[in-house]
Amino acid sequence: MTTPNRSEILFVYDAQDCNPNGNPIGDNRPRRDPDTGQGIVTDVRLKRYIRDQLLDDGFDIYVKKLNGESRTRTTLVKDVLDDVNDADDIEDVSDLGKRFLDAATDVRYFGATLSFESSDDEEDEAFRQALSDSFPNNFQGPVQFLPSKSLNEVEENEEYDSLTSVISTGEENRQGGFDLDDKRIKYGIFPFWGLVDNNNAAATNLSKDDVQRLDTLCWRALKNQTTSRSKLGQEPRLYVRVEYSEKDFHIGGLQNLLDLAEESEQPLRSVSDVTVDASELLETLSDVSDRIETVHVLGDRRLTVDTGSDLVSADDFGDVLSEAGYDVHEIDVIEERDLAN
Repeated sequence: MTTPNRSEILFVYDAQDCNPNGNPIGDNRPRRDPDTGQGIVTDVRLKRYIRDQLLDDGFDIYVKKLNGESRTRTTLVKDVLDDVNDADDIEDVSDLGKRFLDAATDVRYFGATLSFESSDDEEDEAFRQALSDSFPNNFQGPVQFLPSKSLNEVEENEEYDSLTSVISTGEENRQGGFDLDDKRIKYGIFPFWGLVDNNNAAATNLSKDDVQRLDTLCWRALKNQTTSRSKLGQEPRLYVRVEYSEKDFHIGGLQNLLDLAEESEQPLRSVSDVTVDASELLETLSDVSDRIETVHVLGDRRLTVDTGSDLVSADDFGDVLSEAGYDVHEIDVIEERDLAN
């Protein structure tokens, strides 16, 4: 296996009239920074979308629910390894770790904790001990994302909650209602920053093909895994993966190099109100252009981007990079989805 180069990912998506990431200990209200009012979407939420998309694409994953119920780590490993059910089966596998990583696609990306719970059952305990002897305590994932804070201050639209209450009860109160947790934001645009680490890639057998799969996986996950009532209204707008030629080098914090342009100072209600200022991002990339091998890019024409010298739609961002002298890979979601699978 050829270890992939180090890459940084900048993935921007927005959320309109929905709840992009509810807080279960906060009445499922959309997450917000209490000081700045920015919306928050956790990296765990994004990874869940990606894992679910991997399943839909026909890849097995480790972190999942079986038959709608949460299971122990031992059960999850059994499900991934399929025909490995007891300690004797483990002895028959020459390299259990490799077999596990070949099957558990999400672990190759995100890693996993593999400290297995003890059991009072003698046979289960023997299996657990054999698993513990065959695995490290954890695989550190080479692909990691930071939680995202929205570029704008988000507002919660409580009118949806009120409307649901009235429909549910027939009264102007909440007593006796159902489905009353309809907490939504009016609009937020979220830049995610991620890193593909070449060193940890070797530890989890992450391949170049796996990394190339990310170029459509993130986009399709937002398209296909946000179709529930509370999640509908989220759309991918810009994806940039900067692949470096220099080993162990990356800029870091690309999400902080985006801002809202002056054109976006009015209250935001949809993508048509937004202009993202990417001038600092372009300047920073220019400073390290000799260390960049390829920029992989995909954009939505409905998002406007300010390059510092011009306003372009996000689907023309690749042209901007090409004109600046970068080797650019314009991602074709449909064609490359089929190749990746």
